[in-house]
Amino acid sequence: MANDVVINKVQSAEKQTIGDHLQESGVSRRDFMTLCSMLMVTAPMGLALTEKAKSVEELANTVAKAKRPSVIWLHFQDCTGCSETLLRTSRPDVADLILNVISLDYHETLMAASGYQAEKSLHDAMEANAGKFILVCEGSVPLKDNGQYLTLAGKKGVDLLKEVASKAAAVVSMGSCASWGGVPSADPNPTGATGIDQIITDKPVVNVPGCPPNPYNLLGVVLEYVVLGKLPALDQYGRPKFAYDRLIHDHCPRRAHFDAGRFVKQFGDDGHKQGWCLYKMGCKGPATHASCSVRQFNEIQDVWPIGIGTPCVGCTEKAVAFRVPIFDTVDIHGITPPDTYPGINARVGSVGTVAAAIAGAVAGGIGTASWMAGKKLPSAEENGTKGPDSTSTPNAGGK
Repeated sequence: MANDVVINKVQSAEKQTIGDHLQESGVSRRDFMTLCSMLMVTAPMGLALTEKAKSVEELANTVAKAKRPSVIWLHFQDCTGCSETLLRTSRPDVADLILNVISLDYHETLMAASGYQAEKSLHDAMEANAGKFILVCEGSVPLKDNGQYLTLAGKKGVDLLKEVASKAAAVVSMGSCASWGGVPSADPNPTGATGIDQIITDKPVVNVPGCPPNPYNLLGVVLEYVVLGKLPALDQYGRPKFAYDRLIHDHCPRRAHFDAGRFVKQFGDDGHKQGWCLYKMGCKGPATHASCSVRQFNEIQDVWPIGIGTPCVGCTEKAVAFRVPIFDTVDIHGITPPDTYPGINARVGSVGTVAAAIAGAVAGGIGTASWMAGKKLPSAEENGTKGPDSTSTPNAGGK
C-alpha cells in the first residue's frame, strides 16, 4: 500500500527497466495499462511521449523498456501537501504503481531511516546515480538573513539544495512553493522565500506549480525525460505546456453559466445550489493556467475547488495566488459573453393585434397553398403512370 512504501535501496547506477521491476513487484499488466491511459488523458498533446504513441499499448511498451528513473526528493519550506497528493489517490494501488515506476531513493517523509542513516542514504543515492538522477524539490527556500531560517542536518537549506542539485541531471520544482515561493512568499515574505529556479541556474529546472499539483503532471515530466532524454516543452514560466497551456475558464464545467450571465452572488444562494458561475465570488479561473478542470484529483469527478463549489484561487500563477485577495475578481481578457445572449430575467412582452392578424394571414396562406398542392399533385399510381426507374440517374443536362 502507498502508506507502507519503503524507500528503495540504492542499487548500482544501472537501474532495472520499468517493465522488469513491475513484473518482479507483482504489478499486473492491466494496472500498468491503466496508469498509461491516465497519462495519455493528462497529456494528449504537448508531451512527445504520448503524441508519438498511437495507442495506450504502444505507450506502455515504450515506457516499460526505459530504465527506472532515480528520484531524490528534498523538502524545504512546505506543508508536505505535494507529497500527499502523490500518495492520497482514490485507490492506493495507483500511488503504489507510481512509486514502482520511479525509483524513489530518498524522501524524508516516506523513508524509514532517520538521522545519520538518512543522511547516508542521501549521499549514497547521489553518488550511485551522479549526473543521472532527477531532483524533486518541495517547498520554497528562504534566502533572507543569509538563509538562516531553514536548517537541515546542520546545513542551511540553500546550501543543501545547491549541493544535491550539482549532481542532478534535472530539477523539478513540485508545487507552487518550490516553483515561485508560494504561501511562504506572501507579503511581507519575512524569510525571503524563493523559488528553486531563482537559485539553481546551471541545471534544467521544470516548474510544476499547484497547491498541490496533480501527480500525473510530475509523472509525465519524469517519464518524458527518462524515455526520450529531453524535457517537455515549457512556457515562459518554466511550466510544461502539456499541463499548463490552457485557462481553467476555457474548460470550466460552469462556463455556460458565465456566458449566460448566471453568477453566484453569495455562498448558499440559489445560484450556488444550482452550480452557477463563481466568478463574482472571486474565482481566478479566467487568469489561471492549469489542467484541473480536465484532469481532476483522485480519479473522482469534481474533486477540485470549483467542482465542490469553491472559487479557484489561482494557485499556479505567481501574480495571482496568495497575492490577489481571495474574493477579489480578476480581469477578463477577450472572453466576455456576447451581447446577443439573453439576460437571466428577460422581459416577457405581449403579442399585439396587428402582429396577430399578420401571423394569422400568413398561416392561412400557407395552409391554403398546402391544400391546393395536395389536390393538384396526385401520385404516379393515381395517374396510372409508371415512375422513373429507381436504378437510373437523371442526366445533369436534363436530356
